[in-house]
Amino acid sequence: MLDAHSLSFIYASLMALAILLYAILDGYDLGVGILLPTDDEAHADTMIASIGPFWDANETWLVLAVGLALIAFPLAHSMILQALYLPVTVMLIGLIIRGVAFDFRAKAKTKRKSMWNKLFKIGSIISAFMQGYMLGLYVMSFETNVLAITFAVLSGVGVVAAYALIGAAWLILKTEGKLQLDAIRWCQVSTRMAFFGVIAVSAVNPVINHSVYERWFTSDIFLLILPIPVICLALFVLLDRILGQLKSQPDVGVWLPFLISSVIFVLCFFGILYSFYPYVVPGKLTIFEALAAPESLNFLLYGVIVVVPTILAYTAFSYRVFWGKVQPLSYY
Repeated sequence: MLDAHSLSFIYASLMALAILLYAILDGYDLGVGILLPTDDEAHADTMIASIGPFWDANETWLVLAVGLALIAFPLAHSMILQALYLPVTVMLIGLIIRGVAFDFRAKAKTKRKSMWNKLFKIGSIISAFMQGYMLGLYVMSFETNVLAITFAVLSGVGVVAAYALIGAAWLILKTEGKLQLDAIRWCQVSTRMAFFGVIAVSAVNPVINHSVYERWFTSDIFLLILPIPVICLALFVLLDRILGQLKSQPDVGVWLPFLISSVIFVLCFFGILYSFYPYVVPGKLTIFEALAAPESLNFLLYGVIVVVPTILAYTAFSYRVFWGKVQPLSYY
């Protein structure tokens, strides 16, 4: 049997992996929803078709992350859910609106299709904003003062921009013609918004959170971790240059924006982990203090060993099957 320390690290790592994969995979399909045009039905159909085979499976990672938190860190799960009850409810409402609109737009009469497109877009924006808002409150240790709420709103806007960025990068990879050129333009705008958002959050967070300042600027490994934010910001600049080149050569290196966007997500996520580890509730509860009974977790680990690779396998298989450019609806 594994000891409590090892189990804490294993379950925390699995939960972090699930959250990261959710941010990248469901992030791009939320981004496509955010960018969905309400005045061009043909482009809207193509954009929806680009995420159609994947969007349900992408949300599996959110369910897995919440499930792991519940079984492995129940005290932390309770504290976080209690603090975020209202924003979680609003996010779920957004996801429900989005799910209903996704199905109903395919069956609606032509005159009502535009309404469902708008609802899909609204649901995507609400869901993305509330995820960022909750992240901001988490970083602020769930404080409810004006400063914390302002930071959470800034974080919400930043996540909307980040999802729009990776969503546009996905469309560059999956589409052709005018829609691809539009996606390049959307990606440029989102890249610049996300760039300034990352700078703003990175600058504000150490100022208002003393423990984060100490972790980054008074650490013995300061010189080892310093390249991480530098590389992240350099990738934004590189992405902007690549997008400029894609305008004249839209068929060369179309996979690069999505790859670079994903790496940016990974670096930002690592920055958050480094800032707060080993706390699962910042400043209040560590993963070691919040751990459930080791006997139970050792037993459940057998199921986790089966479930997580299975999800990874069918996710990889679905992307392999539906790889390539999506065609306009008229093609079919």
